[in-house]
Amino acid sequence: MKVVYCIIAATLAASGNAFAQAQKFPVKPVRMIVGFAPGGATDIIARLIAPGMSEALGQQVIVENRPGASSQIAGELVAKSPPDGHTLMMVTQTLMISQMIEGKTYPDIVKDFSHVALTATSTLMLVVNPSLPVKSVKELIALARSRPGELTYASGGVGTTPHLAGELLLTMARLKVIHVPYKGEAPGLIDVIGGHVPMMFTNVSASSGFVKDGKLRALAVTSLKPSPAMPGLPSLAESGLPGFEVIGFFGVLAAAGAPRDTIGRLNGEINKALARPEIIKNFAAQALEPAHATPEQFSAYIKSEAGKWGKLIQEAGIK
Repeated sequence: MKVVYCIIAATLAASGNAFAQAQKFPVKPVRMIVGFAPGGATDIIARLIAPGMSEALGQQVIVENRPGASSQIAGELVAKSPPDGHTLMMVTQTLMISQMIEGKTYPDIVKDFSHVALTATSTLMLVVNPSLPVKSVKELIALARSRPGELTYASGGVGTTPHLAGELLLTMARLKVIHVPYKGEAPGLIDVIGGHVPMMFTNVSASSGFVKDGKLRALAVTSLKPSPAMPGLPSLAESGLPGFEVIGFFGVLAAAGAPRDTIGRLNGEINKALARPEIIKNFAAQALEPAHATPEQFSAYIKSEAGKWGKLIQEAGIK
């Protein structure tokens, strides 16, 4: 009988130790790595949710910028970190797309990370210089078809979400328009406003002020339905291109193999932070929509996006 009691006691002790270890997270400050310079949307989102996470976790969440190589530097740092949830990455589809275009296989956003939480999504907007004689997507398509190879469109660089939005438009509408990549969205916008390039896809937060001032004309948003950020503006899907959708996403990753309970706790605290009124208000000012998803839903979303953009990159021959 004593042996049985000893076995039961040992089992309970082991279970208790396992539970205690699971409850220990976090045992030190949590790093949130951002693969871009301070001031951009990715950095802003990380810094907005960090205080709420710090409060809930009982450890400071430190936002750390590691820009470069289309966020691949940050991605590799996080992928190679200990899989304990103490090193996170605020990621966008830029990491995934840059890998596809360059033909690299590491770090793979699908395989080399634990998918923690989807934090926000954002729509883009198709804008043109007011001198371009079009006031709708249908008129723009008709003009481009009448002048194949003559029109150009700007973007913030090869592989950026606005660039892929342009390629998706050309593919779906069967157009021949020349891509003009810039070293960032702002220089491209300046040249569209100046009339040097007639159009571009752009982030709503970056261009809505120019639309209101009459320096740009907005034709449509890239979400399937109209966006609250631009009331009254139709979507491209409603403008003759059914199914056209380009949504930027922002999410949190950890190294592959992080404990499920740790991922679950991080997901819960991030979703609580996203529900705070001040977060919702700040997101709206950036034309961002808070997203709430389980780790499994976020993982499925990433896989879906990878399939969609991988196919477009291959079909369009983007390099």
